[in-house]
Amino acid sequence: MKKKIMVVDDDPDLLLSVKQALEYMDDNYNVTCVSSGIQCIKLLENKEIPDLILLDIIMPERTGWETLKNIQENPSWKNIPVVFLTSRTDTIAKKTGSFLAADYIIKPFDIDDLKRRIDKVLKNSNHLKKEDLKKRIDKILKKSNHSHNSSLEY
Repeated sequence: MKKKIMVVDDDPDLLLSVKQALEYMDDNYNVTCVSSGIQCIKLLENKEIPDLILLDIIMPERTGWETLKNIQENPSWKNIPVVFLTSRTDTIAKKTGSFLAADYIIKPFDIDDLKRRIDKVLKNSNHLKKEDLKKRIDKILKKSNHSHNSSLEY
């Protein structure tokens, strides 16, 4: 199954080069490009949910910080891994971005490194989804056993 990656950046050259490079390097990637945080949110609202979002910080209209906040506040989107892909190199942005997002990658970047880091985030994301699913199943089974045992007591 193809992994859907959304790239959000106001630089059309970067969008094109990332899309072409990632799709060339891995047939299992399907890359969608949008030029603003507003467009990103619109796609999410239209149920176009990616497996990962590459998000620039410095954009007009809505910054990457604001877009990430919108994503994390929505229960349907909050588990989508977001990787900052930005030219911000200051310490505060790096520390904050690394804390809030799944990864923080500084432009310019090496495309092989970008792919490796995307793969790592996707792998970790799948592991977390499986762990979450296991916890939910265990919780359901415990409730089921408890209600079953309770009915036997009466």
